Amino acid sequence: MMLNPTLRLMSRNRMEQEEDQVQQTEMDQVIGYIHRHLFDPMPLERLASHISYSPSHFTRLFKEKTGLSPLYYISSLRLSRAKHLLLTTDYSIRDISLEIGQQSLGTFTTRFTKRVGVTPSEFRQSRSEASRHARELQNLPTWDDPAVTLLSEPHLPAWAQLHGQVEPVVPFDGFVLIGLFAKPIPEGLPPYGTLLPKPGPFCFSGVKPGTYYLMATTLNWGMDAVDMLLPQATLRTRTRSPITVKPGEPVPYLHTLLHEPSPDDPPILISLPVLMNQFLMRQKAGVSI
Repeated sequence: MMLNPTLRLMSRNRMEQEEDQVQQTEMDQVIGYIHRHLFDPMPLERLASHISYSPSHFTRLFKEKTGLSPLYYISSLRLSRAKHLLLTTDYSIRDISLEIGQQSLGTFTTRFTKRVGVTPSEFRQSRSEASRHARELQNLPTWDDPAVTLLSEPHLPAWAQLHGQVEPVVPFDGFVLIGLFAKPIPEGLPPYGTLLPKPGPFCFSGVKPGTYYLMATTLNWGMDAVDMLLPQATLRTRTRSPITVKPGEPVPYLHTLLHEPSPDDPPILISLPVLMNQFLMRQKAGVSI
């Protein structure tokens, strides 16, 4: 007996949903494998064969899950591990470079500095700076950001302004760091970024045409300096799809939730005290820098 068109559509939709669930479970298995074997050689072919996919199909599904290619995701996790070793061991920077599989100290230092925002040596010495910035933020009378305020002018076209709201899924006592990044991972200095004293509305103005990814995380008042530098358990959010800014096309209002960390979230590589310091410098100068 043939199914009527409605039943056929329902059946096909159910099968597609089941297939998506299987693929998501398989990606979770691969991500778990990567975390357990982070310092083992992991060529793309080996990862794909782990769940019996071709490398191209596996890469497409992995990017849908994490936003990153498998090898870029792995290199990001290894760099995050380097941050941890810098703060929790007395290993030399060269030894840490070798530990994460980077043979050239110069290349490691260059990549670390570009993606974290400070040199490995500066990051290792930044505990006191992180604590000082947090105290300064807590004592601010106002959180108006000149980099945002000065650009929020009525004459700016609607397409150059990005409005939204960020809310937490669980309560927290702290502040929000939010920015538009060039890649689907919080690394390097964001072209546009600010701090919010609490969850709520945000606005980026004067945004140039291009493709961006909105990302945010939180820090609690009284948080230990090492936890600020290694934000493993902070609430966070990221847009899964890129935000495209085009002349004459307003960007839709963004409503995003700060959630607890998930294994498929990319690591937060940018040193958060760097963003805190930039915000404080703008506060003191009263101008965009």
